[in-house]
Amino acid sequence: MGAFLMFTVMNVFAKLLSATHSVIEIAFYRNLIACMPFLILVFVFGKRDILVIRSKPSLVGLRAVLGALSLVTTFAAFSLMPMAETTVLLFTSSLFIPLLGVLFLGETVGPYRWAAVMIGFAGVVIMVSPEGNMSALGIMVAIAAALMHATLQIVLRYLGRYERPETITFYFLVIGTLITALPLPLVAVTPALDEVPLLFGVGLSGALAQWMLSIAFRNAPAAVVTVFNYSGIVWATLFGWLIWNDWPLPAVLAGAGIVIASNALIIWRESRAGLITGARIRAKF
Repeated sequence: MGAFLMFTVMNVFAKLLSATHSVIEIAFYRNLIACMPFLILVFVFGKRDILVIRSKPSLVGLRAVLGALSLVTTFAAFSLMPMAETTVLLFTSSLFIPLLGVLFLGETVGPYRWAAVMIGFAGVVIMVSPEGNMSALGIMVAIAAALMHATLQIVLRYLGRYERPETITFYFLVIGTLITALPLPLVAVTPALDEVPLLFGVGLSGALAQWMLSIAFRNAPAAVVTVFNYSGIVWATLFGWLIWNDWPLPAVLAGAGIVIASNALIIWRESRAGLITGARIRAKF
């Protein structure tokens, strides 16, 4: 829950900064500040094994590029729409994952998960109806960000078989910093003194969220950890109300409930599939 709170805090800082700064510039500071702890580990404490890519350098690079683009589009979505609505639309990444898993990993998806995907997208349609009063551009950017989040999950599923999480994260942050630095001469604005804490907040909250999430996955099943992702809608709604006086309309709340329910069904089916697979493996031995 702490990790998903920190992700929301990162997005709050990014949304506040987007009033005067390009989302590309915000993503640059986020990556630059977040990679500093890794640089300290490598060059001060001698943790050089973090730098070692075992067998998939091109895929590590692809993940970093996709991650940078995903971060920029995510910040752009939050700059265009209220916190709660954007957060729910980003939840649709879980609906894209079964489809991408079939296309790129050859995974099998049963009727329950296909039904959950269809129900989830029906919830999105309800959210983006005229009564939802949401920005058309914001919706498109948020759905694009969700699709990239799902693509990253698929890449990480494959890449995790060969590379360590610390190595993948390190190169994501370093390469992401370099990519977002390229357009800075065109978009950068000198931060005001009162914006400096926000810039550090974006990077530090993002780094803390990643660290806490890695601890969570190390100590609990993935299906359990993933459920707590939905606490993000509580934090997003709370911050949206306190800072911007935004409160989701009934159509958004109804659609959000359907999207979250469909995601919960997907998580339940994946956890059941994992239990069955584990039981079969234990039976062999």
